[in-house]
This record gives sequence, structure tokens and C-alpha cells, in this order.
Amino acid sequence: MQPTLVILAAGMASRYGGVMKQTQSFGPSGETIMDYSIYDAIGAGFTKVIFIIREDFADNFKAIFEPKLHGKIETGYVYQKLTSFVGNAPVPIERTKPWGTAHALLCCKGTVNGPFAVINADDFYGRDAFIKAHDFILNGCTDKRMAVLGYELANTLSDNGSVSRGVIATNEQNEMIGITERLKIYQKDNTIVFEDNDALTELPESTKVSMNFFCFAPAYIDMCEREFHAFLEKNIDNPKAEFLIPTMADRYIKSGLGVIELIPTSAKWFGVTYKEDAPVVQASIDTLVKSGEYPNNLWA
Repeated sequence: MQPTLVILAAGMASRYGGVMKQTQSFGPSGETIMDYSIYDAIGAGFTKVIFIIREDFADNFKAIFEPKLHGKIETGYVYQKLTSFVGNAPVPIERTKPWGTAHALLCCKGTVNGPFAVINADDFYGRDAFIKAHDFILNGCTDKRMAVLGYELANTLSDNGSVSRGVIATNEQNEMIGITERLKIYQKDNTIVFEDNDALTELPESTKVSMNFFCFAPAYIDMCEREFHAFLEKNIDNPKAEFLIPTMADRYIKSGLGVIELIPTSAKWFGVTYKEDAPVVQASIDTLVKSGEYPNNLWA
């Protein structure tokens, strides 16, 4: 079974002013960041992409992507809904944002039935990451062995505010033994620091972090289904609680279900966490196009 690429594109873009950054144009011919990810994925050998989106913007989303992807890669859609997999639990009226990225993957149950890679819609990951992910899925991904792409922290910062990153701890076999979410990471003078209860702690530039690029097997989705019920029991009345992929990845290894291998990449990440990031992303893509890394029009 050929690897599938799953793209998380149902977020609310709260720090981005509510604008649909998933479909914003950044490339010289109107390409979105997703276009570059899909282009790199096709080049690496992926043959299918599944978009996880909200049903209320499905028509607009499909009108943008279907014409240019037709005949180049198989496409599919999954809708993340607040009512999906909640059973009889009443969804509070205060709850407006999706339940989180692990819930988004849970919504893929029955649609994604083989090993897959998952990425964010608004992150540029670099060609190297897709090549390594495809190779791992073909040759090493099982219900007992999965993987996370590890980026160097210095390659993942924003000039326009703090970022949240999952800091990865590994053992001697280069397997993940834990992932800790650091919520306020930023450059201070010539160092990288994170805030925690008003204290500043320095992080090395080479610290490996997760950018939500994982290689999973269907057993991960099954685990998310089991864990989501427990999450709801504790958090149904908390409108800000999120059921997240890194948290469930941590649960996967600490429950003894299997191992998650760290696949290091030196690719430089960029993305649009803040509206002020948009010109930087556009300039970065322009540079890559001018250097010949990408054609002027990806889908011509």
C-alpha cells in the first residue's frame, strides 16, 4: 500500500486574525504553502493526499485545490466536526474551536487504513523531510514502530513572536522517550529561551523539536479513539482544552504500545503563525524559486 499524506487544515487561525491562512497565496503563481508540501510529497513518492477540513468551507477549498491537483495525486476529504466521536456527550455552546489535532486524525478512522504521514497545512517542511518520511513509511512503519521528523530548533523560530514547540527527548537508539510542549520559545539576544512561570530557560540551537510531522500506522488512530473518551470526561466543559497529536504520541510510547523513531532533518521550516510572518514566507519562497528549487508555477 502506497503511503498517504494527511494534511491538517481545519484550524481556526486564531493568532492569524481569523483569516483562512490555509488557502492564502504565497507563491509566484498563487501557490499556497500546502501546494509546496504536496509538490514535495509527490516528488518523494506519495500517491494520495487526505485533507482534514471544516465542512463549512469545503466547497471553497475544493474549488481551489481540485483543478490543479487533478491527475497529479489522488485526493480525499475528511471533515472535523465538534460532534465527531463525542458519543452522547453534550458539546457546550461555548466550544467553538475544534477539539485538536489528535481529534482531527481520529476523524480519519475508516478513511485512512494504512501507514501515513501527517503535517500541518500552514507549515513549509522542505523536500528532505518528505523523502525521509516516505522511505520510513515504506520500509519501517508498523503498528509497533512509528516516527517523528525532528527539526533543529534554530530552524523553526518566528521573528514576529514566540512559538510553541514539542521538544523531543531521545534514548541511545534515537527513539523518542518523551515530548514536552514548550509554549513560549523565542530568540533573546544571541540565545534561544522558553518561558515557564516567568522563568527563562535556555535551549540549544540544535534541540530537536516536532513540527507536527509524524509517520503513523492505523494503530495510532485506534489509540486516539480510546483516549478521546477519557479526554472528554475530564475536559468537556473546558472550551480551551485540546486533544493533541504530540500528547498522544507521548502516550503511545509511555503506554508500551510501541516506539517512535526520531528522523532528523536539517530542512529549514517556515510558516505563518502570525500575520506578520506572511511577507517572510513569501520572500523565502521567492528565494527558493529564483534558486531553481521550485518552478515558477508548480502545476503548469
